Amino acid sequence: MNHGKCFLFSGWRRVCGRGREWIAPGCLWIGCGLGLFGAGFSVASVDIAVLTTSERAAAAHEGFLASRRERMAVEFDPYAGPPVALVVEEGPAPWEAQRHPWHYRVRATVFWVGEKASPGNPVSNIASSWDPNWQSNFGGYDHPFKRSGYRPAAFEPQMNPFYVALPYNDLDKSGRHRPEASEVIPWYWRSYRGPSISLCEDRWVAIHHEGEVCYAQWKDVGPFRTDDYRYVFEGERPQPNRNGDAGIDLSPAVRDFLGLRGNALVDWRFAEEGEVPDGPWASWLSSEPGGRDP
Repeated sequence: MNHGKCFLFSGWRRVCGRGREWIAPGCLWIGCGLGLFGAGFSVASVDIAVLTTSERAAAAHEGFLASRRERMAVEFDPYAGPPVALVVEEGPAPWEAQRHPWHYRVRATVFWVGEKASPGNPVSNIASSWDPNWQSNFGGYDHPFKRSGYRPAAFEPQMNPFYVALPYNDLDKSGRHRPEASEVIPWYWRSYRGPSISLCEDRWVAIHHEGEVCYAQWKDVGPFRTDDYRYVFEGERPQPNRNGDAGIDLSPAVRDFLGLRGNALVDWRFAEEGEVPDGPWASWLSSEPGGRDP
């Protein structure tokens, strides 16, 4: 007696469990499970079309091709890639991030979008080092005194009002990265997006003054110098200049958040976006719902 065992016969194949089924050419044979060599063995036969493995694979492939043909019929250009590649910068996980070092007791000055050139500001701020239409893209003149909270009273800015300038431009006059950029910028290879795209613009910076810490984005280059990478990235003191050796320019919003008076001394360091806490700058984080991508 046979209960639940598998038997193979020449020209026959078992295809299911204890109630056995055998397939022979042109027929379906069903064993009742009482055994192959004994009383009670019953047989029924039904003519069916039996597909081989290769035939079943061919049928499935043809079904897949038919579905693709149907989809392609409604595509404008089924072979085209997306119009703009999505650039995703994956920063280090919070537990892997190494905190950037602080620069202590750095003289700060205040500057603003739309500021005209003057002896203390030799270059107009209608454009920035990276944005030739900075004032227009910002939404207007970021008046340093006519304020509504942390923004200009006359309009809602279209860019982050919390911004700074540091005296290093990673792009030279030809628009290419400076020779030392890949060596001195800590995030260079992680953030690289092309030979003429700045890796400094929009980086987050933490600024500390008397117990308060403000977060802002690097939007311009200055004060005075554009090549002081030893100070910006390697911890040396700023190069001497006629503004008390100032090493960072702060926007009116940063000034007001920190309660600065005059050219005060501040501490600052770079911050990964994942480190930036909630605050009046938070809506400009690219990871925020509804936030603006840098």
